[in-house]
Amino acid sequence: MTYRGLPLLIRIAVALVIGVVVGVTVALTLPSAVSGIASLALATPEKLPWISSRVTAFVAYLAVAGSVVYGLLLSTKLLDAIAHRPVSFALHQDLAAVGLGLAAIHGALLGLDRTIHFGLADLLVPFASPYRPVAVGLGQLALYAMALVTLSFYTRRRIGTRRWRLLHYVTFLAFAGATAHGILSGTDTTRPWAFAIYTVATVAVVFLTTYRIAIGVAAARERRAAGGIAPA
Repeated sequence: MTYRGLPLLIRIAVALVIGVVVGVTVALTLPSAVSGIASLALATPEKLPWISSRVTAFVAYLAVAGSVVYGLLLSTKLLDAIAHRPVSFALHQDLAAVGLGLAAIHGALLGLDRTIHFGLADLLVPFASPYRPVAVGLGQLALYAMALVTLSFYTRRRIGTRRWRLLHYVTFLAFAGATAHGILSGTDTTRPWAFAIYTVATVAVVFLTTYRIAIGVAAARERRAAGGIAPA
């Protein structure tokens, strides 16, 4: 499967649709969002770190989930027909870096919150948190695993492609840990929109992983069958 690109008219139409959707969404939600944040800042400024931490946590999770999904789409070559592989790989790498950065900000904001006091050791040492230590510890391990995977993007030439790919399996542990952390420690887990985020992300990752394994097994069988054919 090789890159062919989308027709110009389709690309223009897609760009217009995305622009309209983004514009309408921003126009409808930005005023109320700004007003709500301003009211909160004036009424209960001490809660801003906690709320900011929750927001960055969800955005970080979406970035990490997007990176995992994008990586699976790359490995299954489903994107090769519509996008250049170097461009797709760069987006995959950028999403991982953004998710890691936002997750670090999420933890730093918890250190500023006074609802539950998080010391430096509580933030850095897994399972040392005063608040739901197991759930928070899973998130801390997921953060370190994601940091390891993200760092591997920049050391790929040194460690070699084979080791880099093997190291990428840690991504699944990071995603599982981040999902468990969000569900078990998050205060918004029972909200429908939060439940939808976790469900859609998990279903997408599980489906694409199963599909990747299936095509890998099929390809291995084809190679074995081709190798077993005796020359005429």
